[in-house]
Amino acid sequence: MPFVVCHPSIIVHLMKFGIFDHMDDAGIPHGELFAGRLQLAEAYDRSGFHAYHLAEHHGTPIGCASSPGLFLAALAQHTKKLRFGPLVYLLPFYHPLRLIEEVCMLDLLSGGRLELGVGRGVSPFETANYALDFAQTQAMYHEAFQVLLNGLASDELTFDGKFYRFDKVPMILHPVQRPHPPLWYGVSMPENADWPAANDVNVVSLAPPQQVRPIFDRYLAVRRKLGKADTTLRGVGRHVVVADTDAEALAIARRAYPRWRTNFFWLFERHGGAPRIANIYPRNFEEVAALGTAVAGSPATVRNFIAADVEATGANYWTPWLAFGDMSLGEALRSVELFARDVMPAFGSQ
Repeated sequence: MPFVVCHPSIIVHLMKFGIFDHMDDAGIPHGELFAGRLQLAEAYDRSGFHAYHLAEHHGTPIGCASSPGLFLAALAQHTKKLRFGPLVYLLPFYHPLRLIEEVCMLDLLSGGRLELGVGRGVSPFETANYALDFAQTQAMYHEAFQVLLNGLASDELTFDGKFYRFDKVPMILHPVQRPHPPLWYGVSMPENADWPAANDVNVVSLAPPQQVRPIFDRYLAVRRKLGKADTTLRGVGRHVVVADTDAEALAIARRAYPRWRTNFFWLFERHGGAPRIANIYPRNFEEVAALGTAVAGSPATVRNFIAADVEATGANYWTPWLAFGDMSLGEALRSVELFARDVMPAFGSQ
């Protein structure tokens, strides 16, 4: 694989860049929020990002795209090359037949650009609001995942499980990408890396660098043991603001990040609790930057941060949040412009 120089003292592999988005409440009308994100998607498409990954949440301001398929269908019509998908679909929240059909439609509408993220869902409160038992959703997820893959690859679905049963159900729609679109999974600890590594599933972690390295090392070790090539993507997600100067970027980040954090904690605090990963999202931007999971600065500052992060984590895919909190559309578009023009090419992208 070729190498490129980002900084005189740091050499990094060629890599891909994507986008991660919670689409959290920015304090503007939600119709305006959706329209702005579609403009950003057009900018991501023009700029050569590999994929746009959208989180799914319900009844909380951290995720206003509570039906990600609807937004992604619109995004498909606003873009030409950008790949996209949920990170992740909360499988227990869907009837499997409904989700199979939605996945097929999104892949067909986009000409085969869907990236299929799957997961259980991490919020017991969102789960309870859907009348689901959080203690059972892990088992539900595993069954639903089997049903999903079987349905996407078959002309007829038969399945006999604890939660789902189907008898010779016709599968009329099929995805463009056979047997199914590329799969994605979020990982936060090394022991969770075995399954995606063994099943050719791409992974993303939002954890600090020192926690990510053991995850990716184990992921690669499992693949080597099974004789699998290093062909999957291992991504990290980071809060990023790029501006013409460090001072300008920091001013935006210091304002926008607390709004995002308030949205992230909102539902848990409403119930008198805190998210399991609360420790990686401290109260202000300086503290989260000190953990190595955020950067705000000029293109040069951001380039050096990414090079160090890639060196520390072993990532070959980098997915910034380039819109979060109360960042204005203009601020986010400028951040995208600078990132694509002055950051990505230093890593051999585009």
